Amino acid sequence: MTTAMQRENVIRSTMNIEPLITRARTVVFFDGGCPLCSKEIRHYARLDREDRMEWIDISKDRDLLAAFGITYEQAMRRLHVLDRNGVLVDGARAFLAIWSELPRYRVLSRLVYAFRALNALEAAYSRFADRRYASRCRTIACSVQTTG
Repeated sequence: MTTAMQRENVIRSTMNIEPLITRARTVVFFDGGCPLCSKEIRHYARLDREDRMEWIDISKDRDLLAAFGITYEQAMRRLHVLDRNGVLVDGARAFLAIWSELPRYRVLSRLVYAFRALNALEAAYSRFADRRYASRCRTIACSVQTTG
């Protein structure tokens, strides 16, 4: 599959974790059932022309989360990213891991660190994430049932 095809098919699913852990790529776990989240991820994926990231839709691959030590509820509450060094981060740090891989956003990532704005970004993200979770999880979409 070509890089262009991968970007077009951003909401995809894979149960084979071998390629995820053997290639030095950033892995993004996102809620594909959330319209805002999906829109943002599609934006990032279009910028990922160097194919530096793997996009995992947790609404389709709940079981894959366990391989990385993430519960479905944790993944629904906060954005999680496995950076290219194998370090799992969430919340604002997850966004910084994404931004550091993308043209134009790399500068933003560096500015957050340079101005020591991580705590403020985390506070804002946490407020948003709590509201998103409460809103999204009023439905069955957030039941913590495993598939398969």
